[in-house]
Amino acid sequence: MISKNLTAASTKPIILGILKQGNSYGYLIIKKVKELSGGNMKYSDGMLYPVLHRLEKEGLISSMWVMEKDSVRPRKYYEITELGKQALLKEQKEWSQVNDILHAIWNPA
Repeated sequence: MISKNLTAASTKPIILGILKQGNSYGYLIIKKVKELSGGNMKYSDGMLYPVLHRLEKEGLISSMWVMEKDSVRPRKYYEITELGKQALLKEQKEWSQVNDILHAIWNPA
């Protein structure tokens, strides 16, 4: 299981990366993270939704309510904005640098 600290630190690039693949809603994001991590990373509602609201406030994502035909209530879908795509590129570079440093430390030449 991945620690809560590392999960929290990686939330922004993970959410932006998922939304770059297509619009999604909260429960589906939680399910996707669990699936992609093989169950080693778990998001809770109480952790995810404040992050989604913060990313929306920062202009990195936007949201819309959608009424699906088989549902009795609308779902809030999120999508990445152009600003969010730029932020994701920055996050990718930074996480790649961290990965390179860790690799160099753990696997010295």
